[in-house]
Amino acid sequence: MQATISITNKWQVHIPKAARKALGIKKPGMMEIKAKNGALILTPAKKSILNYAGKYHYLLNKKNKKINIDKVRDYIDYSNL
Repeated sequence: MQATISITNKWQVHIPKAARKALGIKKPGMMEIKAKNGALILTPAKKSILNYAGKYHYLLNKKNKKINIDKVRDYIDYSNL
């Protein structure tokens, strides 16, 4: 696939639909860019496991109550120490 694209005065580029489809890009996100032999190479960025932190919070037990961090010692069971 080859296309000619424009660069805006803020150095932004538009990735054509055919290129997005070829790369499997379905929604906006992060890309890795490399300059090699006078060309720019774009690849979808790999997600870190930390990107998923909090994503599935709704699956946790709903009975978990919020703890006031200022009174955290009130919630600790010291009886078995």
